[in-house]
Amino acid sequence: MRTHRMEILSRRLLLASLVIAVAIWGTRVAESAEGRRRRMEFPDVNIVRDVVYKHVNGRDLRLDIYSPKSITHPLPVLLWIFGNRWSRGSKNHPPPLYLISRGYIVISIDYRLSGEAPFPAAIEDCKAAVRWIRANAAAYHFDPDHIGAWGHSAGGHLAALVGTSGGVAELDGGDNSSFSSRVQAVCDMSGPSDILQFYEAVSNSNERIARIDRSSIEQFLGGSVEQNRAKAIAASPTTYVSKDDPPFLIIHGEEDMTIPVSQSEVLASKLKAAGVQVTLIMAERRGHGVGGPRFAPEITAFFDEHLKPGSAK
Repeated sequence: MRTHRMEILSRRLLLASLVIAVAIWGTRVAESAEGRRRRMEFPDVNIVRDVVYKHVNGRDLRLDIYSPKSITHPLPVLLWIFGNRWSRGSKNHPPPLYLISRGYIVISIDYRLSGEAPFPAAIEDCKAAVRWIRANAAAYHFDPDHIGAWGHSAGGHLAALVGTSGGVAELDGGDNSSFSSRVQAVCDMSGPSDILQFYEAVSNSNERIARIDRSSIEQFLGGSVEQNRAKAIAASPTTYVSKDDPPFLIIHGEEDMTIPVSQSEVLASKLKAAGVQVTLIMAERRGHGVGGPRFAPEITAFFDEHLKPGSAK
């Protein structure tokens, strides 16, 4: 009996040791991965990190600037907005940098996440970043007349909202208020465009991903959609579509189970109806992830057409 108890105790101690070891190992791996992202360097890219672009509620919001090693004239700027349900992520994960060799400057920003401040905080921060770019154009060789917004998922939503809300004063405010927050091109990858419609779509499903979507939307709005209907409308890029919006490239996977492809279809339809130049790419056999090299040629051609000096604004 005693031997049996000792065996049980030994197994429990072994199991506890393994759990602790795995936890420590996992933490170290996570810390190591984050450290690698922070330290990651690129041989042909000049990086200026942690530049403050906005002061809000007692803290600084920062951005990273990725540019060619040698700059002889102002270059067009791409504002990269990370995604992840408006609630997680940071600028430290390197943005797509392949366009730097094509003569672009890429800026990756932090913005207030939904757990810190609900809508309109995130879009106010994104628009503040655009104004900061213009206010500091001379110091960093930015071309203030050629700025694009680009993002995936929640980042795609914010990029689209930057694009359609260029003249909406309610979403502007803060530092550098004398400068415009308009952009000249938008690449929206798999982003929601009509928050009310998106919420209604996921409310009809009990799938785990739908429950996560509902929770993410409610946190982004700062409460239930029923109590924040006006916010949901104000947070939707489709609300502000007008004929003076910039050209859009919209990419969405046909098999996206996270954000319905109909979200991109409705945005493209409204832009087209308003007379805005829009290209919608429906990615066959692709889900929510439509990044990577597959669409690099289309994205490059789009930004070259609309952001290279001499292009239409």
